[in-house]
Amino acid sequence: MTPLEQLWNGWRATYVTSGGAAGGVAADDVTSGRGSVFTRILHSALPDVDTHIVHRGTHVFAILNAFPYAVGHVLVLPYREVGDLEALSADEAAELWSTVTATVVAVKGAYRPEGLNVGVNLGRPAGGSVSEHLHVHVVPRWTGDGNFMLATANTRTLPEPLPDTAAKLRSAWPVA
Repeated sequence: MTPLEQLWNGWRATYVTSGGAAGGVAADDVTSGRGSVFTRILHSALPDVDTHIVHRGTHVFAILNAFPYAVGHVLVLPYREVGDLEALSADEAAELWSTVTATVVAVKGAYRPEGLNVGVNLGRPAGGSVSEHLHVHVVPRWTGDGNFMLATANTRTLPEPLPDTAAKLRSAWPVA
């Protein structure tokens, strides 16, 4: 299989020059002792608008995927760093799934996708890139969203910058 090629998107320069994530929190620094990339973002003291956190609850939060499969790709996860569903408290589990539902409502309201993928990768062999911090993916999908760029150049294109996506989702977030 050919590796995925990258298409230059100039608007991503700020992200790239910040060390791989908002505020210089690098995704591959899991051995630092400072926690997962998500934990480090939470403890960065940066405002949610800078970290692309679109919702905060009591036990969980929702954040844009920094490397989205599609525009509007959101991750929902507990504040507490756990890798397994069964390690969640009852309160964390209940809020996690209600927040996944709210995320689906927000994504549908903001983007009107034809479908959605909702899923969890548990463990590195299952595709969990940050397997020590459980997270649920909510990915909007459209017929043909894997266009010719993906088929011929193995490259994904994204039509809008993350701050714009975050603003749209915050505006579409259901009122509790």
